[in-house]
Amino acid sequence: MQFSSRFTIAVHILLAVNEFEGQFKTTSNFLGSSVNVNPVIIRKTLGQLKDAGLVTVEAGVGGASLAKDPKKISLWDIFCAVEDKKEELFHFHENPNPDCPVGANIHAVMDGRLRKFKRNLQKDMDDITLQDLVKDLRKEMKKNRKLGFTQTKEETPEA
Repeated sequence: MQFSSRFTIAVHILLAVNEFEGQFKTTSNFLGSSVNVNPVIIRKTLGQLKDAGLVTVEAGVGGASLAKDPKKISLWDIFCAVEDKKEELFHFHENPNPDCPVGANIHAVMDGRLRKFKRNLQKDMDDITLQDLVKDLRKEMKKNRKLGFTQTKEETPEA
């Protein structure tokens, strides 16, 4: 099973915004260099996170900042901000054959279970906050001695 990368990109952005606040302007170029994706993708994701009330964004070279305390942002909040809310977690094949005994009953057998999987995923993601990830990130950074970030010349904002 695979979800899109929108969720992990959004988590990466939020962790970077939190971690680099006050050190760097967290612009789409800066964040794009951390995530290693085009700044256009970062801008789109920031727009979704802003619409969800998770970040504020200053136009131009102002950058992004968290709109809420990391303790108040759950992984489910982030997931819902960037994933399509109209789609079910599992995409059911379109037209099971109603003349087949399996096809005629597959929804009755699976629909409730699929809803349960989604509820369990939501509960698990609700139980983990951005602050939990911040704590784990800092532990990993310390362990790996990767504590700083160096901007290349092209990422450095012009005065």
